[in-house]
Amino acid sequence: MKPIRSLDDALERCQTLGMRVSRQRRFILELLWDDQEHLSAREIYDRLNRRGKDIGHTSVYQNLEALARNGIVECIDRADGRLYGNISDPHSHINCLDSGRIVDVHVTLPPELIAQIEAQTGVKIADYRIDFYGYDQQSAQAS
Repeated sequence: MKPIRSLDDALERCQTLGMRVSRQRRFILELLWDDQEHLSAREIYDRLNRRGKDIGHTSVYQNLEALARNGIVECIDRADGRLYGNISDPHSHINCLDSGRIVDVHVTLPPELIAQIEAQTGVKIADYRIDFYGYDQQSAQAS
């Protein structure tokens, strides 16, 4: 399947998988694509309600779980709960230790490095994700 790179791609994937594109499901997908952030179910619920979108708390949770289970949205498990994002194709993250913000980034490792890792481990790498951790540059300069 082709990667999901837009709201239209996400809606199309729902239809391809036979998932009903309900009003609530569309609200959630639109929010994730518009805001371009990783959000908890509670944050999604709060933002939708502030924008006048009529959706229940349970509906948000159920729709997010269905969308994540079908690979339409990303679900990140963290110690303080799950966060959901709009990119479902393979990518890496930069985790800000100051704010907790997560930034999506596409990283391509050199083929020589992948070959070296495969030779060391005896494992054929099919895909990879790298998590970077750091501090906001403005905060780091102030300290």
